Amino acid sequence: MSPARGTRKRRTATSAEEAARNGHRGELLRAMLRIRRFEERCVELYSAAKIRGFVHLYIGEEAVAVGVNEALSAEDAVVSTYREHGHALARGITAEAVMAEMYGKATGCSGGRGGSMHLFDAGRRFYGGNAIVAGGLPLAAGLALADGMRGQSRVTCCFFGDGAYAEGEFHETANLAALWGLPLLFVCENNLYAMGTAIERHEAQTDLALRAASYGMAAWAVDGMDVEAVERAARRATESIRGGGGPHFLEMRTYRFRAHSMYDPDRYRDKAEIEQWKARGPITRLMERTREGGEPVEKQLTAIERRIAEEIEAAVEAAERAPEEPVEDLLRYVTSVPTEVT
Repeated sequence: MSPARGTRKRRTATSAEEAARNGHRGELLRAMLRIRRFEERCVELYSAAKIRGFVHLYIGEEAVAVGVNEALSAEDAVVSTYREHGHALARGITAEAVMAEMYGKATGCSGGRGGSMHLFDAGRRFYGGNAIVAGGLPLAAGLALADGMRGQSRVTCCFFGDGAYAEGEFHETANLAALWGLPLLFVCENNLYAMGTAIERHEAQTDLALRAASYGMAAWAVDGMDVEAVERAARRATESIRGGGGPHFLEMRTYRFRAHSMYDPDRYRDKAEIEQWKARGPITRLMERTREGGEPVEKQLTAIERRIAEEIEAAVEAAERAPEEPVEDLLRYVTSVPTEVT
């Protein structure tokens, strides 16, 4: 029986396409697990007082960093938040450089001066790590403007949270980006809580993409717990931006499994709510989808976990051995006039 008029016959994927898809899923899984295991090791090191200061974990949100980075080129720029370990690792900054920075060592990606909230790597066009809520947004607009003025087909991607969305910096940046047609990708990681405040308690309109669209830019919401959905949305947005489509806004609806920071007692969320989100976490969902596609995961997973564990432990050992910045250099970059330290 022939297909009804107006319907399309569904094409079956070839074996080569299936292999390519499964291979790509393996890479996505590895990238997310690498972030997860790095963050879990940071918890242990923080508890042992090896890492000090503020630490904001990315556990649960890995799909956003990994999926978006798949759509970015090495020439694109990334601006991040204080919850940026995952963004930095996905961008290609080595685990060793990030871990050394967490330790405050001179071999860290920011020379030991930034710590957890100020990761930086100009060579990879990764411009922080910004501790101030929404502080990276104007910086991202400036980077996008500069690239556009140079005639370079580059995208600047700015990650920020739903709390930053409520700040004036977001609205000022969104307005200028749309007005000037900047090649800027806004990625709002809506994890439903601005520190301890649920989104419905601080936003009258909780559809953030709908409000962003009012600035005249393309905007839509994405399942931020589905790494493949994130990648598709990011590719669609970046292709449009590179084609002159102006700024785009992606609301990534995601969830952090850990407290706001290591100092946060996390008493504002119901434990059942957290468990419900964990059940549909990005790593779990991708593994289930891979199994459904007929690809055995367990053997592949064992090898991935082993390589990640080796990489992270090597990073910890390197950080332990790394030197601290010499005392005589501590005021470098702080004052314009060299000052002797006695």
